Amino acid sequence: MSRQSISFTEPNDKWLKAQVNGKEYSSKSELVNDLIRQARKQQIQIDWVREKLNNAEKSGFTNDTKNEILAQSKSLLNG
Repeated sequence: MSRQSISFTEPNDKWLKAQVNGKEYSSKSELVNDLIRQARKQQIQIDWVREKLNNAEKSGFTNDTKNEILAQSKSLLNG
């Protein structure tokens, strides 16, 4: 694992410390890594929606039903 040195604004540092002090995370590093994992997962979801929208715009319509689109969205969100 690579080691990094980063600086936080005072409000962000206080929030990070509060999360660690709340015993949900054992360190700031663990918390930051978790936040990055969440952001990466969210980006995958955003990219999926963006691609669906782009494809829909190109085709003019979709043959998928509302329920099929909802099921696909839920499947992606639940990993």
